[in-house]
Amino acid sequence: MRRTSALALAAAVLFGCGNSAAPLLIPVAVGGDWRRVATPSDRERLRSWRQTWQRALTAARRAAPESIAAQGALFDYDRALDQPIPPAGNYSCRVYKLGARQPGQRDYVDYPPFPCRVAAGEGGLLRLEKLSGSQRPTGVIFADNGLRAVFLGVMILGDEARPYPYGREPARDLAGWVERIGPARWRMALPQPAFESLLDVVELVPAG
Repeated sequence: MRRTSALALAAAVLFGCGNSAAPLLIPVAVGGDWRRVATPSDRERLRSWRQTWQRALTAARRAAPESIAAQGALFDYDRALDQPIPPAGNYSCRVYKLGARQPGQRDYVDYPPFPCRVAAGEGGLLRLEKLSGSQRPTGVIFADNGLRAVFLGVMILGDEARPYPYGREPARDLAGWVERIGPARWRMALPQPAFESLLDVVELVPAG
């Protein structure tokens, strides 16, 4: 009973999805340990991130070598600085999709910047949400070590007003590594998303 009660007290981070009031439920284990929250498939995606990144980057370089080179540290998977968690605030996010998931899809796609937000949540954790666009990752940032943090969340599509709870619909679940790659530049790398690409890389820079 004591363990159940403790977990219940630290059971959830609730926050709005985009511009709607619909809540997203992410369970928060005692101590904020993402390993006790992540689904088995997401833990595997995070374990195999390097192999996924290498495959995706090789394909993207073949398709768009100049675009890849122009982004510098963004696609360097061994580039990570201390303080990996972006502070709360408004951000400009840009999504890059590397490596085609299915034949006929493109190996490199980039999108214009979209507004994102990092905001304080319960349990001392931060929430990250992309506020517009047809694909909107939203979730929680967990501390991991001095160079990386972990993002667990879901993908909201189209004009959906309510996200799926994390862990309920595997095709919507997202897991990724959050790293700082410059003085005011972060990235979130999402290996093996369910749609389109082998790797999504989301660049975050302060808005303004």
